[in-house]
Amino acid sequence: MTTSFWRIKPITADTKPTTGLKPVMGPWQLMALGIGVTVGAGLFSLTGVAAGQHAGPAVVLSFIIAAIACGFAGLCYAELAGMLPVAGSAYSYAYSSMGELVAWIIGWDLILEYTVAAAAVASSWSGYFSSLLRGWGLYIDPRLLAPPMTPVTLSDGQVVHAWFNAPSVFILFIVTALLMRGTSESSTVNAIIVAIKLLIVAIVTIVCLPHIHATNFQPFVPHNTGHFGHFGFSGIMQAASMIFFAYIGFDTVSTAAQDSRNPQRDLPISLIGSLLICAVIYVVFSSVLVGVVNYKDLAHDPNPVATVMDSIHMPALSAFVKLGIALGYMSVIYGMMLGQSRVSLALAHDGLLPPCFAKLNARCKTPWTSHIITALASSILAACLPIGILGAMTSIGTLLAFVIVSVGVMILRYKAPNAPRRFRVPGGNILIPSLGALACLIVMLSMDGLTWGRLVIWLLIGGVVYGLYGRHHSLLKNNTPH
Repeated sequence: MTTSFWRIKPITADTKPTTGLKPVMGPWQLMALGIGVTVGAGLFSLTGVAAGQHAGPAVVLSFIIAAIACGFAGLCYAELAGMLPVAGSAYSYAYSSMGELVAWIIGWDLILEYTVAAAAVASSWSGYFSSLLRGWGLYIDPRLLAPPMTPVTLSDGQVVHAWFNAPSVFILFIVTALLMRGTSESSTVNAIIVAIKLLIVAIVTIVCLPHIHATNFQPFVPHNTGHFGHFGFSGIMQAASMIFFAYIGFDTVSTAAQDSRNPQRDLPISLIGSLLICAVIYVVFSSVLVGVVNYKDLAHDPNPVATVMDSIHMPALSAFVKLGIALGYMSVIYGMMLGQSRVSLALAHDGLLPPCFAKLNARCKTPWTSHIITALASSILAACLPIGILGAMTSIGTLLAFVIVSVGVMILRYKAPNAPRRFRVPGGNILIPSLGALACLIVMLSMDGLTWGRLVIWLLIGGVVYGLYGRHHSLLKNNTPH
């Protein structure tokens, strides 16, 4: 029985001679794809919390550490994407390298990652949306803008507890409605969104530079309070684990191997290029945020850009920035929920989830069941949990995926040395993949016990689902052709 856990899907089971996709994307298009998905809620929301609660002004170092770990993992993604350019991402890679049980674990983990990531982005969107409305003289009851039991102040000065984050639920169902209609973003729309985001970053940086106060950088690394993760070196590392969420999306480039004209050349250029550009943006942008507003004042602020813009007293520009961020967030939510449906489809296609997750609506050709379940789950999380918890849960799920992808490269180098690879990680069979796995593990170990506990609970639930359903219905087990 236990040997069935390690059954491996042959590499040829997923690769097909023709895919119907035209190789039309060059390095610039791929790079725009990576930047468009990556620059989002992590930068615009978690920077303040990470700085205020963990790293202080040294949050810029946390962004650099996270970028290094992502860089190693990104190269590994590129190699596996060239071998297995199919839906399912890390799940499909694990199925062909480490077996069904590990594939299930990472597939179940990816479901958590995308669901929670969508909730985190929606939670941050809620803050910017309400701030934008306030600038127009429209106000939402504060009790509908935060998770339950969060202290909020009413217009009469009374401090009460919040009910739930209502706008986050609203935006999740708006995006779900678009997905259920079969709406997809073209490369032109993606390029426009990328331009808007980069324009917002440039505007905030240029306008805020004269308002930076050198005293806000002192001390650059605040002394540890005596608790792990509360400033000092451990705080920098814990902030890195939290804002790892900011780099989610760059690996989308690795899934576009079939769309690339020259993947052997374009994938590494685009992966590392988009990652470097985003890392520079993050370092500069986070420096501006903590330079204008003291990090202590951002400790519980999920909308630091709105706070910074309001502090420089430029209402018209502030409204434009908030509107641009809100529009940009919608594309990120779209991408997260779309990714969730693709993972669920891959799992259901292999028999590890019920077929309803793979069933498409006859008219729209979209997986309605998966979209509705994701919307409900993400809405509950966004409405009830703070963005710090959501960001940490997303980060640990992503890091686990990166570890498995890195290990998968090493395994397939030995198990399938002659398999066609459109791109090979440089440095031999061990160096870069082992550094990728080690770097991600170190960042994971910097996360708090509660985050680990939530991951373990989710994986235990997944173990029950696999034991009761997936193991018996596996198409690979039943030798059903794919």
